Amino acid sequence: MAEYRFSTTWRVDAPLAAVWDAIYQVDRWPEWWKGAVRTVELEPGDARGVGALQRYTWKGALPYRLTFDMRVLRVERPRVLAGRASGAIEGDGRWSFRGDGARTVVRYDWHIRTREPWMNWLAPVARPLFTWNHDVVMREGARGLARLLGTTVETDGRTFRPVAGCPDM
Repeated sequence: MAEYRFSTTWRVDAPLAAVWDAIYQVDRWPEWWKGAVRTVELEPGDARGVGALQRYTWKGALPYRLTFDMRVLRVERPRVLAGRASGAIEGDGRWSFRGDGARTVVRYDWHIRTREPWMNWLAPVARPLFTWNHDVVMREGARGLARLLGTTVETDGRTFRPVAGCPDM
């Protein structure tokens, strides 16, 4: 299996509570996050969400989709949301949130291994493309979060702002 480690940071001009709610409500991601094709709750968790099992289908810029399940392992509202993936990919993901007044810094750490035979076979030459595709999905998340919250989101040297009446660029 090919192994990947990704880390993405979003700087969001919005209060911590609003940003936490947007990320925590995974069932709404397809409404605002272009790469999130579908999210389905397979099993509910406890009152905080620990133990919940979600199935995600993602689509980036490349012509493939990935479907995997994510079990919520840790919820420390509004600071940490972490889980373990299984299916087409397996590994661990962790959202971390830090509020600084009217601004929130969000970091997503994703340590995974691909289980799709075709991805593993292509990994020696296609790794840069897979990494780029992941980055595209995360940038679309930043863009969508900016629209959802009506604010500015900075990531990877790019700034996304909601523009009323204009299509996304």
